Amino acid sequence: MQASISSSEPDWSREIPRQFWDPSRKLLAAIRCYQTYQHKNSFIYKGKVKFAILRHRFWSIITGADIPLNTNIGGGLLIPHPNGIVIHPQAEIGVNCLIFQQVTIGAKAGGIPKLAGHVDIGAGAKILGAIHLGEHVQIGANSVVLQNIPKHSVAVGIPAKIIQAQ
Repeated sequence: MQASISSSEPDWSREIPRQFWDPSRKLLAAIRCYQTYQHKNSFIYKGKVKFAILRHRFWSIITGADIPLNTNIGGGLLIPHPNGIVIHPQAEIGVNCLIFQQVTIGAKAGGIPKLAGHVDIGAGAKILGAIHLGEHVQIGANSVVLQNIPKHSVAVGIPAKIIQAQ
C-alpha cells in the first residue's frame, strides 16, 4: 500500500487537467466550479454557475459518468477511466481517493456510503448501503461491498471479504 499518499490532506495537483483533452479532470473541474459559486448571488456568479452546469453536462456525456454536482467529494480525487461511474448525491468521498471505471457508490435501504481518505476502488466494484470504508482501504475489482471495512485493509469478492488487514 502507498502510505505516502495522505488520507487527510488533499493533493489538489491530482485534479489539475494535464492537457486539453482530459475528460475526467475537466468533469471534476466543472463540479468544483459549481460548488464554489452556487451560493453566491452576484449576476456574474450566476453566469459562472450556469456555465459550470453546461460544462458538467458536456463532460458527463463524454465520460459516461453520473457524478451529481452537489456530491461531497474530498480534494485529490482521481478517476483515470470515468466511464460508467455512478455516485449517489449524498455519498461522502474522502481526500485523495482513486475510483476506476464502472464503479457504483450507492444507497441501499436508505443508507449512504462514506469513504475515508485514500480509498482505492477497483474497476466494476459496488459500494452499497450505510457503510464506512476506512483510511487507506483497497477494494478489488468487481467486488460488492456491503459491510464496513476497517482502515489499512484490502477487500475482495462478492460479497467483499477482508483478505488483508494491518
